[in-house]
Amino acid sequence: MRCPHPWGRSSEGRDGQLVRSKTRQGALLLGVAALSLGAVAPAVAQEPLRVHDIQGDTRLSAVDGQQVAEVPGVVTAIRAFGSARGFWFQDPEPDADPATSEGLYVFTGSATPNVQPGDAVLVSATVDEYYPDAAPDKSVHQSTTELVRATWTVASSGNPLPEAEVLASDTVPEALAPDAGGASIESLPLDPARYALAFYESREGMRVRVDDARVVGPSTKYNELYLTSKPAQNPSARGGTVYLGYSKANTGRLKVESLIPFSQRPFPKANVNDSLTGETSGPIEYDEFGGYTVQATALGELTSGGLTPETTRAQGNRELAVATYNVENLSPQDDPAKFARLAEGIATSLASPDIVSLEEIQDDNGSTDNGVVAAGETLTQFTAAIAAAGGPHYEWRQIDPVDKADGGEPGGNIRVAFLFNPARVSFVDRPGGDAATPVDVTGKRRPELSVSPGRIDPSSAAWTDSRKPLAGQFTFRGKTVFVVANHFASKGGDQPMSGRYQPPTRSSETQRLTQAAEVREFVGKIQRIDRFANIVVLGDLNDFQFSPTLSRLTQRWSLIDLVNVLPPSERYSYVYEGNSQTLDHVLVSGLLTSVDYDIVHINAEFADQASDHDPQVVRVGLLH
Repeated sequence: MRCPHPWGRSSEGRDGQLVRSKTRQGALLLGVAALSLGAVAPAVAQEPLRVHDIQGDTRLSAVDGQQVAEVPGVVTAIRAFGSARGFWFQDPEPDADPATSEGLYVFTGSATPNVQPGDAVLVSATVDEYYPDAAPDKSVHQSTTELVRATWTVASSGNPLPEAEVLASDTVPEALAPDAGGASIESLPLDPARYALAFYESREGMRVRVDDARVVGPSTKYNELYLTSKPAQNPSARGGTVYLGYSKANTGRLKVESLIPFSQRPFPKANVNDSLTGETSGPIEYDEFGGYTVQATALGELTSGGLTPETTRAQGNRELAVATYNVENLSPQDDPAKFARLAEGIATSLASPDIVSLEEIQDDNGSTDNGVVAAGETLTQFTAAIAAAGGPHYEWRQIDPVDKADGGEPGGNIRVAFLFNPARVSFVDRPGGDAATPVDVTGKRRPELSVSPGRIDPSSAAWTDSRKPLAGQFTFRGKTVFVVANHFASKGGDQPMSGRYQPPTRSSETQRLTQAAEVREFVGKIQRIDRFANIVVLGDLNDFQFSPTLSRLTQRWSLIDLVNVLPPSERYSYVYEGNSQTLDHVLVSGLLTSVDYDIVHINAEFADQASDHDPQVVRVGLLH
């Protein structure tokens, strides 16, 4: 087993086709060089083998590292671009075992293989388990069983391709994988009738087909989309598929990329609820970026589902409207069109909320890493764009972070910030808040912030390389409101849902749990003075409503996570790998005469996005 280089994400393939390039060529050349220097050659399989013998009934081939000779099959597809070129071939004479795949990939590096679909071939090669990200003992991903250093002969041409297996709504199991206690499932016998990952693995390299499939993850800049073979599986109100629990993986989701040259068939620009009408088919392979993927040799025709961006209603005169919006690394380096679209989202789609928590505001020169941390130009340009879009003349408050101390894009110094409409609300300014000074709660009968705006315990290890929450004190119609803007630590470093370890370890959760405890304790300080204080905690919490992070944030003190008041089909603000899910939250506490909460879908379901997050807003009537 070899350790390949990781995939690149932006190499140009034939016809400008964007591909993630598996740069395995170096490993291939090293292997050839080693043999020429007298290294021990791979063992040779003693018996003639067919594809199902090589694949076996687990994820790892029993003949990994061995040479095999004249393995028969019919070429089904060719990858003729990028540095991971090669072809798939499939045995038209399968065995009777549903756990053994009849397909294999033959890796040829940067050389385009001289075969065509329909060629009957006899392949001699070395069997290899390819891990896309690291050495086998360190990889979190599943491997791909493939053939390397291959030679082949074409016995005949023009043969019919093996029939593609149709993935109907009941074909793929509902359960994702066996519970191995967090250990690797690689050595376990495949049970394709019970587990989805086992089903897909038992079809590795084989042709599969989905007909008239609904899109549940929009097209990306990497020319990929997600569709579902299970249209009734946790459908969202707008055509996606909602992620509602760690044991509810939505196993009908399937990523689609294209082997068709884009000069012949541009990759479709699909939104959620669109469909690929007709046949979408091709061999299936494991991809570290999103799991099992159909490498399509046939793409259905894109049919619009009619999805359009939403708008919400304006708040009433006695309603306070508070919103959150992750604006995805906004800085003056961005095109003015991005500012204009984000501004329209606030002015029109969100109907000009009174207070807005912004996440991912970058410093004034964006990703340029030169020590600049101020974001005045960013916020001035953004508030001007909102006014130009018909919104109010917002004022803003924020605190500059210590350079490179808050994570995010290197040099960008992202932070959270408040916008507020001074015609509707007042900000209570108390000086002294800076990157290092913690905000505290003072007062005996009425809570007050010691500094406003102020950061919650910025020296705590909970906020290492992460954004510090920003607390602000506002007044609305004579009533005090405390707002805490958040952007918790990302999920980077978690094991993938479709990886080799099951269930996957969520290592990043540890930090978010400590962050949730810090924010919960701060809220508790306010509520110990006034149990009915008006508090809004909101932002990109980078975790789900069913997660331990949200449980910790809402326990003990009366904070209500408003996403849970929505029907399950509406609980999402983000789409990742075809799962409509919730990372952004609004939590409220206080004596409220009314609560009207809305996630406003303007980005996440669409191929053309101003941000990868949808904003959300709550309109509340205050009694206290």
